[in-house]
Amino acid sequence: MTKKTIIINGLDNVAVALTDLHKGEVHEGVTLLEDITKGHKFALVKISEGGQVIKYGNPIARATEEIQKGAHVHTHNVKTNLSENLEYTYNKIPTDLKSVKPRKVNVYVRRDGNVGIRNELWVIPTVGCVNGQAKLIVDTFKEKYGTQGFDGVFTYTHPYGCSQLGDDHERTKLILQKMVRHPNAGGVLVLGLGCENNQMSAFREGLGKVDEDRIKFMVCQDEQDEIASGVKLLKQIADIIKNDKRTERDISCLKVGLKCGGSDGLSGITANPLVGRFSDYIVAAGGTTVLSEVPEMFGAEQLLMNRAKDKKIFEKTVKLINDFKDYFRRNGQTVYENPSPGNKAGGITTLEDKSLGCTQKSGTGPVEDVVFDDGFITAKGLNLLNGPGNDMCAVTNIAAAGCHLVLFTTGRGTPFGGFVPTLKIATNSELAAKKSNWIDFNAGAVLESDFDSQLEKLIDLVVETANGKLAKNEINHTKEIAIFKTGVTL
Repeated sequence: MTKKTIIINGLDNVAVALTDLHKGEVHEGVTLLEDITKGHKFALVKISEGGQVIKYGNPIARATEEIQKGAHVHTHNVKTNLSENLEYTYNKIPTDLKSVKPRKVNVYVRRDGNVGIRNELWVIPTVGCVNGQAKLIVDTFKEKYGTQGFDGVFTYTHPYGCSQLGDDHERTKLILQKMVRHPNAGGVLVLGLGCENNQMSAFREGLGKVDEDRIKFMVCQDEQDEIASGVKLLKQIADIIKNDKRTERDISCLKVGLKCGGSDGLSGITANPLVGRFSDYIVAAGGTTVLSEVPEMFGAEQLLMNRAKDKKIFEKTVKLINDFKDYFRRNGQTVYENPSPGNKAGGITTLEDKSLGCTQKSGTGPVEDVVFDDGFITAKGLNLLNGPGNDMCAVTNIAAAGCHLVLFTTGRGTPFGGFVPTLKIATNSELAAKKSNWIDFNAGAVLESDFDSQLEKLIDLVVETANGKLAKNEINHTKEIAIFKTGVTL
C-alpha cells in the first residue's frame, strides 16, 4: 500500500501528508480534525500557544495559538522564529563520506585544462542595446551555415551594461566575463555597442589572456554592416570548434549546481534529499557541487556552518549569511519575507521550513569553500556561493561560477533553464506526469521505491547529460540569463 504520511525525524511534532487526507481519517495514530492537502502538515500532539513546531528535527515556527492534535499546521496558526543577525558558534560535526565507485564521462577538454560538456558557439552582448543585433547575427548565421559539427549557436541577452553604477556595473561585467570563459562554449563572439558604460576595452582587459581563435570581439558602432561582420566572425570561430572531440574523463571533472524553485511540501522529503545524496556521491568521487540561494539558508545556516571544514570557512559562511541579511535591511525588507505564495500553497509554511528542506540538496559532506561575486569555483567538494534565491539569477550565478549543469528540484513546476543544461527534478509523480515536457527526472518515485535505486538513475542521467543528451530546457530552447542587481539605474 502506498505510504500516505511521513514523520521526517523522530523529534518532529508534525507529520506531512503524502497524498490528500480527509477529516476523520486516522494517520500516525492521530485522528484528523480537518482535511489536509498533500504536502501540508498536521499536529501529532497538542502544541501550546508559543510552543515550537518541529520538522526535520528542528524548529520551523512557533504557534500563534493552541494547536490541537490532528489539526492543520500552517500559516494561519504559526509564525516564523527568524529575526535579525545572530551570534553563531562553530560546532564542527563529522562529515566523512563513504567511498564510491567513480563513473566516466565524455567531455571537451579545453586548452587551459578545463572541461566542457557542450561545444556551443555563443554571442554575448556587453550591453542590452545590441540584443537585437545579437539575435540577427545568430539567426543569419544559422540560416547561412547551420550548426553542423558543434552543439548549436546561441545568444544570451540582458537589459544591462549601461546606466548602472558601482556594484551593479561590476557585477554585470563580471558575470559576462565569466560566461566568456565558460568551458561549455567552444567559442564566443563578444558584441558591444560602443558608447556604453561596459566599454569593450575594459571588458577585454578584465578577461586577461584569451584564445583569440575562439574568442572574438566586435563593436557595432565601428562597423558599416554589423550583421555581416558578426556572421563572418562567427564563421571563423565555428571553423575552429567543429573539430573539437569528446574525451573520456573521470566524473570528478564535473561541477554541478544545486538549485530548487517552485518548491512544495515534498521538496524536503523526496527531491532535495535525493539531490543531497547525489552531492555526497560526486563529492566522494572527487567532484564538485555548488549550493547557492543564500536567503533560503536562513533558518538552517547553523547546520551548514557546523559542516565547515575549518574555522576560516565557518567565518566565510557567517559573512555570507550576514551580508545578505544586511542587503535586505538596506532595502527596508525583513529577512524572513519568504516563502512565496506558490510555496505556501504547496505546504511550506515559513522560511525555516523552506530552508531546512532547501539545504538538504547539499547532502552531508563538508563545506570546502565559500565563493563571493568575484570568484570562480576552484575547490573540489561542496561549495557555497553568494546569490539570491530567484531562479533565473541563481542559475545564472551558479553557471557563471563554473558549473557545467544544474540540478533543479521543483514541486510546482517551471520551464525555465539557464545557459547550461538545467535538469528539472520533480518532487512528486503527478507533476512529472503532467509536465513531462518540462521535467527530466521524477524524484517522487522514491516514495514507491527507495533512495538508493533512484540515486543510481539520477547518476545515470547526469552522466548521459554530460555526454551530450539534451536536457528538457535545451530541447525547448529555454536558455536564458538574468543578472542580479542591487542598486541604482540611471
